[in-house]
Amino acid sequence: MSITKTLANLVYAYIAQRGVVSRAELIKEFSMPSSTMTRLLEEMLEASKLREHGRGSSTGGRRPILYETNPTYGYLFGLEISRIYSSIGLYDMHMNRLSAIRWKMDESMTPEVFLNRVQEAVRQFTKEHGLQPSSILGMGVGAVGPLDRERGLILDPVYFPARGWRNLPICGLLEERLQFPVLLDNGANTALVGEHWALRSERYQHMLYVHVGAGLRSAVMSNGQLVYGATDMEGAIGRMIIQAGELSRPGSAVDGALESFVSVHAIENEMRRLALAGALPQGRELRDSGSGNGEIWRFEKLLHALSAGDIMVQEKFKQAAAYLGIGLANLINVLHPEKVILGGALLNAHESVFETAVEVARSHTYYYPQYKPLFSKGLLKEEAVAAGAAVMVLKQLP
Repeated sequence: MSITKTLANLVYAYIAQRGVVSRAELIKEFSMPSSTMTRLLEEMLEASKLREHGRGSSTGGRRPILYETNPTYGYLFGLEISRIYSSIGLYDMHMNRLSAIRWKMDESMTPEVFLNRVQEAVRQFTKEHGLQPSSILGMGVGAVGPLDRERGLILDPVYFPARGWRNLPICGLLEERLQFPVLLDNGANTALVGEHWALRSERYQHMLYVHVGAGLRSAVMSNGQLVYGATDMEGAIGRMIIQAGELSRPGSAVDGALESFVSVHAIENEMRRLALAGALPQGRELRDSGSGNGEIWRFEKLLHALSAGDIMVQEKFKQAAAYLGIGLANLINVLHPEKVILGGALLNAHESVFETAVEVARSHTYYYPQYKPLFSKGLLKEEAVAAGAAVMVLKQLP
């Protein structure tokens, strides 16, 4: 890619991030001659990538022309591939969601079935909005790791209810069917990109995202950029050791790692263990009398019991939230984020889960209350992964 084209991409991404800008602001930001910036803006206006947004306030001379990206220049798809639910959304260049659909990931959702669903959704959405194939600029995919981003592979995800997802060339398979570019990153990263985009007016530079569902996932942003390691580290937070000693035996049911105490599966397994040990009262509404091997405790039933005020279930969720708070404090004390965004099925199970996790995290944060990171469930919530995947494409437009 030529230097001029790279520069044009940077200018476009800056305008998209800021919303509305003047030529003078762009010249100052990119330290380039006025003539060069004028030529770049004229080229992007001619290509319909930008449009004029009226005039700004005068600083003594003529009121400056303001520029913004053209929302109808093209369209983007964002796809989430997760263990419990997956979703796809269609967005314009201002990241307005035009259409979306969500699917439950059960035993029937093999890669072939999933790809058929995605292909049909793309066909349906483009038809509904009267879009030409040439107007679709690409699709971003936020998926459960571990991944090989460069080769577009989902490597070896755990807890997937259907078979066939190991070593799956998801980008190649989608591009073959859809005939437009597909980019891949882990879902925690795209969720953080999406939330950062939604909060762009507040200009946070250092952010932490933690998702707690079937497993634990995290992403980190420093100086406004995602932090990548030598390998895909999305699920590494789950292997944070929070309990040492006799129980910390690798491979055991409880090996001292955070994911052994904090996840949908961890709570299900703990309630099942208590039930099989006869430690639960008789006649509980969660009991599945049809099981021949003891009680089968599903997360959906646990949520119902939690809302109904079941004391033991409430205690188990509170315990998981407290362990999560300890894990969060460990990350915060190393990374020092300005903003911490928490998402996932466990965090959204009940407001008390979020509140307990935040309270414990704060009480273990170094230099608190002088240093007080902000905690939030985010603005995009369940849409964050798919929306952030679409933003990822927008930022890498050729």
